[in-house]
Amino acid sequence: MRTVVNISLPATMVKVVETTVKERSYASKSEFFRTLLRLWMEGQLREEIEESRTELKNGKGKILRSLKYLR
Repeated sequence: MRTVVNISLPATMVKVVETTVKERSYASKSEFFRTLLRLWMEGQLREEIEESRTELKNGKGKILRSLKYLR
């Protein structure tokens, strides 16, 4: 299911979006923004993974012998 989300942009940003959509052969402005959101979500996941790695390096992790120990 899809939901419509409207955003308001200044004219300079609209020009950037329109130019990028045209130059990069995006199917639509929506596809451009979906791509941006996917990239942002990947970045968030990378940050979480990096935080976990840091915690493990600092000895804050646990070794689980089975999945039942997750609780």
